[in-house]
Amino acid sequence: MKKFLILLACATTMSTGVFAQDDQSAQDATPSQKYSVATNSFWSNWFLQGGASWNAWYSNEERGLGLAKSPLKKFRSNPGASIALGKWFTPGIGLRTKVQGIWGKSVTDDNNYGNFNKYWTVNEQVMFNLSNLICGYNPSRVWNVIPFAGAGFTRSMTYNRYAMDLSVGLQSSWKVSKRVNIYAEAGWIRMEGDGDGIQNGDYGHRGWDSHDNQLYAELGLNINLGKASWNKVPDVDALNAMHQSQIDALKSQLNDANAENERLKNELANQKPAESVKAFVNTPVSVFFNLNKATIASQKDLVNVRALANYAKDNSSKLNVTGYADKATGTPAYNQKLSERRAQTVANELVKMGVDSSNINAKGEGGVDDLSPISFNRRATVQVAE
Repeated sequence: MKKFLILLACATTMSTGVFAQDDQSAQDATPSQKYSVATNSFWSNWFLQGGASWNAWYSNEERGLGLAKSPLKKFRSNPGASIALGKWFTPGIGLRTKVQGIWGKSVTDDNNYGNFNKYWTVNEQVMFNLSNLICGYNPSRVWNVIPFAGAGFTRSMTYNRYAMDLSVGLQSSWKVSKRVNIYAEAGWIRMEGDGDGIQNGDYGHRGWDSHDNQLYAELGLNINLGKASWNKVPDVDALNAMHQSQIDALKSQLNDANAENERLKNELANQKPAESVKAFVNTPVSVFFNLNKATIASQKDLVNVRALANYAKDNSSKLNVTGYADKATGTPAYNQKLSERRAQTVANELVKMGVDSSNINAKGEGGVDDLSPISFNRRATVQVAE
């Protein structure tokens, strides 16, 4: 018995050491993969496990008999099988329902053939993925260490008896693919005195042999069902910062447009009627565009354009349309094409207003830095030709 416990302790120590190395290498290789996750849906992160085990039984009836404690003795050990269904509610905490059993032992002496006990046990167990709880979720991690604890009941089919039980253990899991893991598990099931089907024994004392005990070592496959990954928690601060920058850009464009409208209003208010007509005819009207766009930013800019269009129709005048881009962004070749597109956009609006296309001369001047702020350079102008 002592040898078995020593082996379990060594296995636990080795698995913890390997886990630490694996986790550190995963973080070094892909540090961006470690992140916080959102709670999953009910149908996500289920798993199915099936394994084969070697079981050793220690009955309360053997107290004082001096029987050998080795878990490999034939009179107290047998192979078994198990199946479990579970779900991870977070990367670190899950539940599973596990059924295991078939060939058990009722150890009342060292007679290998006289103590056979066919049985099964059901346990509901809470599982803790220490790899994810301590080091954070990492989808690239290969090694996981998972202790568990739970409770349930055992039935002896040979003797038709039931007994409540408690269970604890440690599982180590290795990732083969997104859907498949290999696991190794060691556990202890502590049952009431008739867990092995026999109710004899001294129930008044305390200690290891006051109850029936089952130790087991198991190897099996874990199959992930449904969605087997976790979604990142949205970076709220980053989203808010992005939205605020967009709002600031819109405010800046609105302020620029208001400033230009105010300037034009002041010019018109300070001119005499005759001078106003002359200035109106000779002053180019601007239509503004957003960064890297050839669609008109505001339809309000077309109010003065329509006035020029009516003047040109009434006086058979020709109109010059000139497009511009801001020199601060884009290459000269790209800005030339963008300015031509902007000029053509305004020319198309003039045609819609009734101006004959033959009376419109549209051209692009490329990138310029004539005006301040920079956004004023993203424009097209309309002017009556001399």
